Amino acid sequence: MGQRNEEDIRRKTVLDILEKTYPDATTELVHKNPYELLIATMLSAQTTDKQVNKVTPGLFERFPDAKALAEADISEIESLIKTCGFYKSKARNIKEACRIIVEEYGGRVPQTMEELTALPGVGRKTANVVLSNAFGVDAIAVDTHVFRVANRLGLAQSGDVRGTEEQLMENIPREKWSRAHHWLIHHGRRICKARRPKCEECPLAEVCSFKAEQ
Repeated sequence: MGQRNEEDIRRKTVLDILEKTYPDATTELVHKNPYELLIATMLSAQTTDKQVNKVTPGLFERFPDAKALAEADISEIESLIKTCGFYKSKARNIKEACRIIVEEYGGRVPQTMEELTALPGVGRKTANVVLSNAFGVDAIAVDTHVFRVANRLGLAQSGDVRGTEEQLMENIPREKWSRAHHWLIHHGRRICKARRPKCEECPLAEVCSFKAEQ
């Protein structure tokens, strides 16, 4: 059997184990619609989903749609999201993104990568989260957990986020992209931690590239 076939089988085994381990994995950002998910994901940069989920109920109660947030006083937005970190730049980006959504898209969150990433404060990761979770588009959002875990497991071999995303899209069947994104995040938060991965508890230890190098 060729080396490529062996690697394909190993990657399939990794994905099968992840799927069995985290069958119900989904986004941990609490949201009711695309607008709420977009704002929550923008807030999640450099902070935890848990912290974002503490902030968003009050934020969305006060500003229930893009129009309300676009017209909000910037200081009020800042006060509501202050605990999420980098709150001043996030407040500016959120307000301006909502203004564009209202003026150019009739208040509805756009549904393409190009349109989403044209919004201030929205990169490919945020866009992919929204496309996948709000609109059911097959997508892989590469955050710090996905980047770390995918490269440790050998699902990708790249030193940058964009390269990792492209390799994951190549190495994972398209119909599993969105679910695999959540599997990798859950594994990164629970087992494959950045500083002290719990390799002794990991169900993937026998097929993990990172563990094999230890």
